[in-house]
Amino acid sequence: MTESRTVASTAHTKPPFTAESTLATLTKACNATDLSASQAELIRLGENAVYRLTSPIVVRIGRTGAYADDARKEVAVARWLAGEDFPATRALPFEQPVIVDGRVVTFWESISGEEDYGTPIEVGRLLSRLHAMEAPTDLRLPPLRPFARAERRITENDWFSPEDSAFMRAQLVKLQEDYAALTFELPQGVIHGDANVGNVIRDRAGQPVLIDLDGFSVGPREWDLILTAIYYERFGWHTAEEYEAYTNAYGFDVMRWPGYPILRDVREFLMVTWLSQKAGHDERAAAEVRKRIRALRTGASRHDWEPY
Repeated sequence: MTESRTVASTAHTKPPFTAESTLATLTKACNATDLSASQAELIRLGENAVYRLTSPIVVRIGRTGAYADDARKEVAVARWLAGEDFPATRALPFEQPVIVDGRVVTFWESISGEEDYGTPIEVGRLLSRLHAMEAPTDLRLPPLRPFARAERRITENDWFSPEDSAFMRAQLVKLQEDYAALTFELPQGVIHGDANVGNVIRDRAGQPVLIDLDGFSVGPREWDLILTAIYYERFGWHTAEEYEAYTNAYGFDVMRWPGYPILRDVREFLMVTWLSQKAGHDERAAAEVRKRIRALRTGASRHDWEPY
């Protein structure tokens, strides 16, 4: 694994994870690595804040230092995939991650000048190739921990009402039990952890490239297949033709697996816990989380869920 370095900070309390606070973190991290944050562009603000610098570099800022091990793994995975000539994002060749303001910062080659997302068929092809690979033992990929971040997201979230917090905690326990009882059909092995069209970007030559490698682990391949399935079946974000092309490209339809409904419920729940991190300082996200929790409670349609 790669090493990390820490940049001293005078902050006594961690500020909200916003565009303003992450820009301040970005500036300190760039100063520590002899890069310039001048005119940096915020690409997205989710689990990570992702910035594009004026130089062809992308910077990812994690929400908390608790994810430092994931960032070290992500950089190590990127170096392995580069050695295998697999089309994935490339980490810059210096010591990282950098820890700033209690946050984890990593630096990456810019794939393109815009967010040109891939298609379901391209996701299927990349996953088919990835799932055929065997990671070297010195990479020490951890086993998949499906709920590793969910409990922290619920416990540390002071935006939830007491009723919603209790509901989410109860759901977490139930889904953990349901997941533990699953019997998977595909062999376990290397997985991306968050495979979907949002994590496939076309490069400047128009070729699809896999990004966001911090979820790499060893686990059931169905975990990588489920998001595209629910984007089609539950949310209506993909067409039937797109989903069929995806399953043909990969060679397996996870919706035909008996465990699909349980894994679908797990991933939907995790999507809600993920978005809830933004609810305290983003009213649009807060309204979306309220809607999603109502759907979890009542079994209502997910076709009005907005993509984030």
